[in-house]
Amino acid sequence: MKAIYIVEPGKVEVKEVEKPVRKPGEALLKILYGGICGSDLGSYRGTFAYFDYPRIPGHEFSAEIMEIDENNEYGLKKGMIVTCNPYFNCDACYSCEKGLVNACMDNHTMGCQTDGAFCQYITMPLERVFDGKGLSPKVLTAIEPFCIGYHGIQRAGIKKGDKVLVVGSGTIGVLAAIAAKALGGQVYISDVAKEKLDYAMEHFEFAGTILNDSPHALLQAAREITGSISINGNEAIYGFDVCIEAVGQPSTFQDCIEAAAFGGKVVIIGVGKKNLDFNFTMIQKKELNVYGSRNAMNKDFIELIDLVKDGGVDLEKVITHEYPYEEGAKAFEDFSSNGAHMLKVLLDFTK
Repeated sequence: MKAIYIVEPGKVEVKEVEKPVRKPGEALLKILYGGICGSDLGSYRGTFAYFDYPRIPGHEFSAEIMEIDENNEYGLKKGMIVTCNPYFNCDACYSCEKGLVNACMDNHTMGCQTDGAFCQYITMPLERVFDGKGLSPKVLTAIEPFCIGYHGIQRAGIKKGDKVLVVGSGTIGVLAAIAAKALGGQVYISDVAKEKLDYAMEHFEFAGTILNDSPHALLQAAREITGSISINGNEAIYGFDVCIEAVGQPSTFQDCIEAAAFGGKVVIIGVGKKNLDFNFTMIQKKELNVYGSRNAMNKDFIELIDLVKDGGVDLEKVITHEYPYEEGAKAFEDFSSNGAHMLKVLLDFTK
């Protein structure tokens, strides 16, 4: 079978590899579509924290069950169109013992710490396979990134009427914003790319967008949106109740800290490799609640498949480009060079 490898930063090759053999308790899956995640793009650029070369990328995918144990406890059957939880936990560490398997101390996410799904066939443990319930293979591919944003939004405990800022209008940022809106938040999304903001606003109708194209643009917008007060002759911005960081850059984390309200919440979804030197006393002064958000849980997949199936979200709108898997190198190159004009990029393995 064929598989896509990132062999070194900036270099992608399609190679011939052995087709996997299914074991009892596993399903043999034929990949249908794979989505290029921001982390896959970071791996291609050499900026992602959790990647070694060479490796098969990919953890957003849909697939058809080709072989499976009959009468399994999960009700899965040959021919079903499915998606999967790609975050493998050890079941032995302190986090796993507490049930926080998404934060496993020895996590191995497909396409990051271990080979991923950008190949024609994979095997998966049955407990990680989810019936797509009639959703199209393309839409199912977007369930995993939706889970990432959704899990982070759940961490924030958003209430109806909360003013929410999402920094980053890539796929994860947009999907986090969609989840926040579904919970009743007044959602504003920020980015340096106007075209991405326009696309997000046109298709998902958020409360507003912020073009963060100058050093003071975001705080000026925060002042206009949330208001301010004069304290001892100095202006203090009220700020957002919740700020979601969905980029993974030091500057965007700083933006969230500065734009958050006193007593507000900051959730870090983005992943990066750079350090930040900042006045951490601001966290104490504002009494901020700062949360990390890593991966997602099985329940997130199940809940979101049902949400999308019931018409709660039109995930197809986040898909902007498709490539045959044989053109994987071109897909990565195009996405890396034209990210401002692309949202979710799919690789087609159906042919």
